[in-house]
Amino acid sequence: MELRAITTFNLAILVLFLGKWLNQRFPLLRRYNIPEPVSSGLLVCLATWGIYAITGTEISFDLRSRDILLVFFFAGIGLNSDFRSLLAGGLPLVMLIAATVVYMFLQDLTGVGVASLFGLDKPVGILGGTASLIGGHGTAIAWTPTFRDEYGIGNASEIGIACATFGLVLAALMGGPIANILIKRHKLEPKAIEQPDVGLVHNQEHSQIDAYSFLSAWLVLNVSLTLDLGIQEALEEAGLQLPLFVCCLFGAILMTNIIPRILPKLAWSAGSRSLALISDISLGMFLAMSLMSLQLWTLAELAGPILAILGAQFLIAFAFALFVIFRLMGRDYEAAVVCSGFGGISLGSTPTAMANMTAVAKRYGAAHKAFIIVPLVCGFFVDIANAVIIKTFLNWFG
Repeated sequence: MELRAITTFNLAILVLFLGKWLNQRFPLLRRYNIPEPVSSGLLVCLATWGIYAITGTEISFDLRSRDILLVFFFAGIGLNSDFRSLLAGGLPLVMLIAATVVYMFLQDLTGVGVASLFGLDKPVGILGGTASLIGGHGTAIAWTPTFRDEYGIGNASEIGIACATFGLVLAALMGGPIANILIKRHKLEPKAIEQPDVGLVHNQEHSQIDAYSFLSAWLVLNVSLTLDLGIQEALEEAGLQLPLFVCCLFGAILMTNIIPRILPKLAWSAGSRSLALISDISLGMFLAMSLMSLQLWTLAELAGPILAILGAQFLIAFAFALFVIFRLMGRDYEAAVVCSGFGGISLGSTPTAMANMTAVAKRYGAAHKAFIIVPLVCGFFVDIANAVIIKTFLNWFG
């Protein structure tokens, strides 16, 4: 049974409502910075699994409305970014890229090692490594023909999707606790009290936002998306393929650094509570749809080896964030927020990384640099490096 797109969208609103209520009702969820849509999205996911177990009915969702929410979110992030903050984040960006590439090799080595312990073919470990975790569902599906046709792994698609699915859940639960440990242990706090890039801080949830500021932010976002689509089309004609959300990020950065300087008297939405709220709801709805649509019953047959691989990957990712990423990023509050995002990078996806950081920023305060460098690493450099690393490992296996 597939729920129609409008039904899916309305249910996602209710799921996000529930997540916000759960996080307000149970301080433990806020203490460990669990993203609001994760708190409720996993409950819906488990509920659909229960319905399948009892009645045999498979519930699926029409997710056509989901992807537009993600581009709204990244356009909002870009509109809050000026060139000065980008230049300040130059060296940390390079260092995070380098550390992430090193971690990707470590992730594939871990996957291969655990797969070998279970007597599985070594390429299965790549499916339980960067092909599905850092790469996500899209990369796992894209590489399925190679694993199936060239390496004889007939269930490559199922393994890749299962690892990506469980990894997404672990990533959503890992980032907040990492940041909480670092912030408490090192007594960290933002350098300045500012409006977060996404959402409102918890004690400002009911801050008043007038219709003019909200409509202004919405208009600027839509104009930005028009520019972003033009950028993507121009790049495609030049032979360069980039995800739309990366084009949205770049296009919005260009707008927010050019238009206010050309028209200094124009009221600009960057840094406004309206823009932060739209970004927060967009990301929350996207993640709610992603989690509530997981079909856990399709993964049961592969549970044993996959859980072993993911258990090892979780421990290594957690330790790498705490002891490597935090030190490389400067051992300050921004570094702790980057580490929460790295939890999303390492086992999940770009939206999961951003949701982790959003949960931390809404509790403790803004982390502008983290919200720029993490999506750039996730959405551009990682995809390029991952293709090279997967191919390198597969060549080693002959």
